[in-house]
Amino acid sequence: MSVYLDHAASAPVLPAAAAAHAEALGRVGNPSSIHADGRAARALLEEARERFAVVADAHPTEVVFTAGGTESVNTAVKGMLWSAEPGRDRVIVSPAEHHATLDAVEWLAGRGARVDLVPVDGVGRVRVDELGRMIEAGGTRAVAVLSLLWANNEIGTVEDTDAVADLAAEVGAPLHWDAVAAFGRVPVSFRRSGATAMSISGHKLGAPIGTGALLVRRGAEPAALVHGGGQQPARSGTMDVAGAVALAVAAEAAVAELASEERRLRALSERIARGIAREVPDAALTGDPVRRLPGHVHATFPGLLGETLLFVLDQAGFSVSVGSACRAGVAEPSHVLLAIGLDEAAARSALRVTLGRSTTEAEVDAFLAALPAAVAAARAAF
Repeated sequence: MSVYLDHAASAPVLPAAAAAHAEALGRVGNPSSIHADGRAARALLEEARERFAVVADAHPTEVVFTAGGTESVNTAVKGMLWSAEPGRDRVIVSPAEHHATLDAVEWLAGRGARVDLVPVDGVGRVRVDELGRMIEAGGTRAVAVLSLLWANNEIGTVEDTDAVADLAAEVGAPLHWDAVAAFGRVPVSFRRSGATAMSISGHKLGAPIGTGALLVRRGAEPAALVHGGGQQPARSGTMDVAGAVALAVAAEAAVAELASEERRLRALSERIARGIAREVPDAALTGDPVRRLPGHVHATFPGLLGETLLFVLDQAGFSVSVGSACRAGVAEPSHVLLAIGLDEAAARSALRVTLGRSTTEAEVDAFLAALPAAVAAARAAF
């Protein structure tokens, strides 16, 4: 038996996206060439851009195709700082961000950027009042970029996006939303987000790995990380037509089924949450119990290491995770759980179970049936 319960790390490629990708790969032509094949490739690319813009509620000129969420985040955070007017040298993030943001910010801090960490509360949501005080204390005109997760990729908490956007607009702080975990899972509109930029990853939606987008307000393009052609705003390099087409198809499917899948996945995740409470009474669920991503369950299990529990479940045929796949194999406690106030032992005892369009009720029940023995084995090995 093999049960995949790690959709937040990467979703299975949607058959329609795979088919569209394969068909586009069969076409020839660089979309920057001016001959007939090049023009045909460009037409296919721009059609994909328009289709993606519709589901993201953006203008097609605001869509920059990238190789994924990490590139999009780095382009936004670094590029918005580098393109800021003189005197804007502050970068504000929370300590619970994805490492694509935290590592980029650490790199910028080593090169002179002023970095501030706004605290999060016990469910991983930014303290908006503290954010306001922090911005005011350091000077509202000094903020180059405020970058936050729309929804936390580890514990599933959805941010108070309206409150953050209202504050950012009030003080004139350029806002970047990392919407990698949120887009296609909960309603996300770039037009209404209040953001200057927004990062999206394709493989979380069912597109192939290596696809993504950065949405950028017109007239506010960040500085480019890579130069050499200027094929897109803030991004040089030959554009991946097939990847853009597959991304558009996967995004359309995710948004079209969002409401029905949200209801279904919330019911399944609540089933898992109840099952964990029943089968492992001393386990503790993390994140906001209500305002969270559908199909996203995260818990800590006292008396064990999350990596050990993951290994035992893997041997039983269940693919789960202990947190972000981008930090897999790194022997350190979750920075997200430390940020919300858990101690190091608890931060090392976490397990993340994330569901998707292929998850069935039978798979959820099979996981819950296997969990007690897996926890016992992991505790015995502790």
